[in-house]
Amino acid sequence: MKTLTVRYFAMFREHAGVDEETLTLDADTAADVFAATSQRHGSPEPLGHCKVAINDVLADWDSPVADGDILLLFPPVAGG
Repeated sequence: MKTLTVRYFAMFREHAGVDEETLTLDADTAADVFAATSQRHGSPEPLGHCKVAINDVLADWDSPVADGDILLLFPPVAGG
């Protein structure tokens, strides 16, 4: 089990109802954290459309997470 801080942006914040929360999870990767938070808050967004940062550095979904890490979850960004 790891204690992680998850910070939510845009629609993720709307689904969670908070800007950030500290969770204790059995998670090995950023994808595991995303799955747990999606299930917890009912976010329908597919993993492949979103971005993640670990400790303020953009990361891949298969990046490992460690106890005490801070994850930032970003929804898809549209632009032109």
